[in-house]
Amino acid sequence: MPETEMRETRVALPAHAIEVGTAPLDGPARNSLGGHPFLDAGQDWPTCFCGERLALFFQLDVPPDIAHFGGDHLLVFHCRAHNEATDATYEGGALVPRYWEAPQDPYPGPFWRVLLQRGADRPTEECEPSVRAKRLMLRPYAETPSARGLGRQDFKVGGTPSWAQDPEGHTCACGAELEYLCQVPEDMEFEVHPGLPEQPYSVGADTYNMFLGNEVYLLACPGHCDPAAVWPVNQN
Repeated sequence: MPETEMRETRVALPAHAIEVGTAPLDGPARNSLGGHPFLDAGQDWPTCFCGERLALFFQLDVPPDIAHFGGDHLLVFHCRAHNEATDATYEGGALVPRYWEAPQDPYPGPFWRVLLQRGADRPTEECEPSVRAKRLMLRPYAETPSARGLGRQDFKVGGTPSWAQDPEGHTCACGAELEYLCQVPEDMEFEVHPGLPEQPYSVGADTYNMFLGNEVYLLACPGHCDPAAVWPVNQN
C-alpha cells in the first residue's frame, strides 16, 4: 500500500485515558477501582465458580462519544483466589451460548465477570472489601493508530487496541461481531488491603492482578444481548 494511502486509512478515534487517583476514595463513585459497585436493579454481586464473591477491580461510566457503548456502565470483577488466562470456546462459528458462564480450563467455570449495564443508578451498600477504593479520572483524547494499526498501550476506554500479538476478533453467540471497548495494560497491579490472602500468580502480597497480568482487551456485544456479553481477550 502506498504511504499516502496508508496515512489516509489511519482515522483518529475518540479515546479516554483512565488515570488512577492517589488518595483513598471515601464513599461511592461511579468511576473507581474497588468501591461500591453500581449494579442494575435485580443484578446480584457476581460470584466465582468456587462460590466466593468476585472482587470488583474497577468500574466506569463509558463516555458518550464511544461507539456502541456510550452511556453504559462497565464493571470488571475477578476472583482473588483463582487467576488464569481466558480460553474462548466456539460452537458453529461463534462463541458458545452464554460464553461468560462456560468452563475455563483448568477450572469448571469462569473466574471473572464483566458487565455492561444501562440502569445502574444506585451503589451497593457494601464496599468492595479487597481492592483499595480509588477514584478513576477519564481524560479524553483522539487516538490515531500507528502505521501498523495499533493504539497506545494504556489503561483506556475507546480508541484502538495496542494488540501485543495478532489482532483478535470474536463472534458473539447472538451472531454480532464483538467490538473493542476497553484495554488494561500488562502487569497492572491493583492495590489491596493488608492481611488478605495472597492471590495466586500475582506480583506481590499487597496487590492483585487480572488474568495472570496479561494485557486485557474487553470486546463487547454491540447489540447488548446480555449485560455479561463481554469477552476479555488476553495477550502478552
